[in-house]
Amino acid sequence: MDLDTLTTMLLDFVRAHQGWAPFIVGLLAFAESLAVVSLLVPSTVLLLGIGALIGASGLEFWPIWLSAAVGAILGDWLSYAIGFRYKHAAFRVWPLSSCQNLSDRGEQFFARWGAWGVYLGRFIGPMRAVVPLTAGIFAMPMLLFQTATIASAFVWAFIMLAPGASLTALAK
Repeated sequence: MDLDTLTTMLLDFVRAHQGWAPFIVGLLAFAESLAVVSLLVPSTVLLLGIGALIGASGLEFWPIWLSAAVGAILGDWLSYAIGFRYKHAAFRVWPLSSCQNLSDRGEQFFARWGAWGVYLGRFIGPMRAVVPLTAGIFAMPMLLFQTATIASAFVWAFIMLAPGASLTALAK
């Protein structure tokens, strides 16, 4: 199954079963923020499509936005926990093991930016997959990590959903 087919099927499902939209968006944001999984799941495209569907179908924006933020936060927290528990061994698991350059860049990014790296990494596709994991590996203080990830998740969820919701609502 190709990306276009998957996107069409999911958007059709959300259109037909609008009550599931917050749950689906939360799962997509979780997958997008979870180390390793985010490299395999095309969540960004799907979230942007659902953002457009919000405006076109009259779905409530705020519950879906909240679900996206919570899913992203949970994905980051699990990534952090994996990194904290398994340290550098986490980078030996596929697909990270085949992307050594990505894990090296994630470590450099985190070493340079610290908590700001956790915040900024959310907005940089490939870094979103490794920065929370790296923060766990280097045992970043939990309060600092949580502050950065919560703040970035709410902004990121808005950026992912609001443009499509606004533009399609204006076009109606």
